[in-house]
Amino acid sequence: MNSIEKYFAKYPEEKLVKWFKQICLAEAVSWFFLFTAMIWIRYDREGLLPTIYIIIIGNIHGLFFTLYLLLLMSARKIYNWDDEDSVFALVSAFFPFATIWIDKKLARFDRE
Repeated sequence: MNSIEKYFAKYPEEKLVKWFKQICLAEAVSWFFLFTAMIWIRYDREGLLPTIYIIIIGNIHGLFFTLYLLLLMSARKIYNWDDEDSVFALVSAFFPFATIWIDKKLARFDRE
């Protein structure tokens, strides 16, 4: 964890905040496409296109999910989250579209 903090320390806070907000949105959108892929594969189990689609979308969603978890550590320091906020942001990664809520409500500088 210390190596990740050292890596992100070389970037300005504004850039990390921008990346975090973009990743929050991208993770939620990729979850939507993953959900559509899961529905499509249910209706056409033997089809080649749904299989390719779910593989590609699943990998993209996994990338955004991992980036969200990595940027969460730097966001904790930038926004001065306590342990409760950090755990809530971590758990929200496992629920659909919850990262948008983290972006809109928890990731703000003016919150009390």
